[in-house]
Amino acid sequence: MSRIDDSRPFVPLGVAIVTVSDTRTEADDTSGATLAARVAEAGHRVSGRRIVRDDREALRAAVCAFVADPATDVVLTTGGTGFTGRDVSPDALEPLFEKRMDGFSNLFHAYSSGVIGTSTLQSRATAGVAGKTFVFVLPGSSGACRDAWDGVLKAQLDYRHRPCNFVEILPRLDEHLKRGKLRTA
Repeated sequence: MSRIDDSRPFVPLGVAIVTVSDTRTEADDTSGATLAARVAEAGHRVSGRRIVRDDREALRAAVCAFVADPATDVVLTTGGTGFTGRDVSPDALEPLFEKRMDGFSNLFHAYSSGVIGTSTLQSRATAGVAGKTFVFVLPGSSGACRDAWDGVLKAQLDYRHRPCNFVEILPRLDEHLKRGKLRTA
């Protein structure tokens, strides 16, 4: 069973938040605010926050900028995971993933179904690793952001979480980039 090991120190991470919306502003971005509050309450720091329109290239550019920023360990996006024509977040960001995290979607939906039932099917929430940064693509509702943070992310982004967590593997996420090409005979 998972638990918090108080003998380990807490390790704060840099977490960037990208809200994907054609209509929200800083004043009414409740999902971004929900994530920022939970990130700070957990002891992490918000390394940046942006609102970008529902546009593949604009979203990729914003996420790539945070992935390239050494102050950012994790990117959380909110919005654009549904099935309408403007919902492009998974389509825009999954090509950036060097490694997909299929288990995130499974856990998110399992947790969310306990809250909203079968309506969880209306999200294409996804996650993966881009460079040496974890990227989580969350739905746009504040409730879904709470579910993702409370049900999955809070524990996995805590170095004290046992038996394992994302923080302890962060230094090794880019090993494949450092190895170079294998020589063949």
